[in-house]
Amino acid sequence: MSSRHPYRRVIVALLAACVLAGLTATPASAEPGGDTGDEGAGANPTLGSVLEDTTRAWTDAKARFDASVQHQAQLTQQLQATEAQLANIQEQVSAIAVAAYRTGPLSTFAALMDSGSPDSFAERAGSINEIAHHNDNLLHQLKLLKENQAAQKQALDDEVATQQQQVQTMEQQKKEAEKALALAGGPSKGFVSANLPLAEPTPRNANGSLPKESCSVNDPTTTGCITPRMLHAMQQAQAAGFKRFVSCFRPSGPYEHPKGRACDFSVQTKSGFGGVASGDDFVYGSTLAAYFVKNADRLGVMYVIWFKQIWTPAAGWHHYSGVAGDPSSDHTNHVHLSIL
Repeated sequence: MSSRHPYRRVIVALLAACVLAGLTATPASAEPGGDTGDEGAGANPTLGSVLEDTTRAWTDAKARFDASVQHQAQLTQQLQATEAQLANIQEQVSAIAVAAYRTGPLSTFAALMDSGSPDSFAERAGSINEIAHHNDNLLHQLKLLKENQAAQKQALDDEVATQQQQVQTMEQQKKEAEKALALAGGPSKGFVSANLPLAEPTPRNANGSLPKESCSVNDPTTTGCITPRMLHAMQQAQAAGFKRFVSCFRPSGPYEHPKGRACDFSVQTKSGFGGVASGDDFVYGSTLAAYFVKNADRLGVMYVIWFKQIWTPAAGWHHYSGVAGDPSSDHTNHVHLSIL
């Protein structure tokens, strides 16, 4: 079985107990790009499909959650402004009510008859009309502000409900991803570093979700194609200083390479993939893996595999081992990146 799709190794291992009993995997080639001609002979896309579905669902739920939190902050500001206006109007209305209680209601007829001249009569008539109009406006504003306040409070309640729903979705997808990865081993510490640059965000839909993309742009590492998002992730990594050998598109197989949504980043300074990384090569791979994890949301990362460990946005780092136990299938000579 070719190791050109290194993730296929973990799929065979994870599903062996339940869906691949009795199947025997052929040895992997020395490089992820090698082709033994039996691509997918013992592979089953079930786990790959589960991880893709759970990661996309988790990522979309997180995008909706983040958008809801942002909208909630905007609604909160609007509500605070409305309530400040409401307090001011209520204070004015209360002052009018107190004055009317103390002095009694103003008799329009008495006020007009008390005028000493025609000019005074007209002036008082205009003032009375202006006061009545002002009071009507205050009451109208008070009514509108109370309606706005109620609507904004309901909108805030709706956002809280949306967030709770997305949290539940994310938690469910996390459980599904962890279940799929359980046979590979439990959670691991993984590779994390805060002292890494932020990538430029990949384009998203208006609701924060990632648009579906096809293998539509030229792959600069092969004669094949990759998706615009995969190209963006590779270029961002290279701009951050990760410029060693990369191989992306593969023409066959059931997983991300032939879809243009995966790249293998060698950790050695020369072309190719070589043996188990150590020293500076290991540090390079660990730092690159941490870079992709830190920028997973910005780049639309589906999963990262490095040095017998796999990371997904929903489940985090988990232990991992390839079927053949060689550097390519164990991912001890390269970092594998799959993009949604």
